[in-house]
Amino acid sequence: MDLEQATILALIQGITEFLPISSSGHLVLPSQVLGWPDQGLAFDTAVHLGSLVAVVTFFFRDLARFINAGYQQLIMQRPSEDGQYAVCLLIASLPILPVGFVGRYLIEENFRSIEVVAVATIIFGLALWYADRLRPAKPRLMTARNALLIGFAQCLALIPGTSRSGVTITAALMLGFSRSEAARFSFLMAIPTILGAAGLKLMDLVTDLGNQDWAVLALGTAGAAVSAYACISLLMRWVDQIGYLPFVIYRLILGVVLIGLVI
Repeated sequence: MDLEQATILALIQGITEFLPISSSGHLVLPSQVLGWPDQGLAFDTAVHLGSLVAVVTFFFRDLARFINAGYQQLIMQRPSEDGQYAVCLLIASLPILPVGFVGRYLIEENFRSIEVVAVATIIFGLALWYADRLRPAKPRLMTARNALLIGFAQCLALIPGTSRSGVTITAALMLGFSRSEAARFSFLMAIPTILGAAGLKLMDLVTDLGNQDWAVLALGTAGAAVSAYACISLLMRWVDQIGYLPFVIYRLILGVVLIGLVI
């Protein structure tokens, strides 16, 4: 791909990685509507690393606090509320690791179609709408049980069109967490998930690193990082006021557009 295509795809990936609107649903459109080539494994890895840089940068102080508190709780046996939250983040990240490792090739070979993306975009968009209507007035503390349930929900995001952030936010809302708490936990648990996914992709690329266009990859990483950071910042600032209904409406429109491409 050329630099213009790389820039647009990086912005799309960065924007849609953390908003609950399905990145895979959007990345289908350039190839189907504009005839662009598939972004390829190397570029996909680069933009995911950009998203990882964004979320780590935004939550850097929280992460430092949680890492220290988690160490104190697990190693030094000094429990605290932050330590419990850190443990819950770790627990929530566990289910996706074996499921993703075992199922990624099966899903890539059998579920990466516009029809699947369209249906998943609509169904999980409606699930987000339903969960948002159940939003409680008071915040809740995260527990190991809730974290594990959110972690299992994240496994559904392996289905293209589901949206990792969308399905984990939906699960957190259904468990009684507020809009901002659901988003915050979803974004933080994305860190080990994205890191693991990028690691698996790098393993597939290790024998082909010398044949990559590093300018395109660098542009993809930077574009995804900037756009992802902006989206995280805006969503965390406004989500309690605007809710998730705008994203639900957008998902329904996107799903209908994708269906229109194949009929």
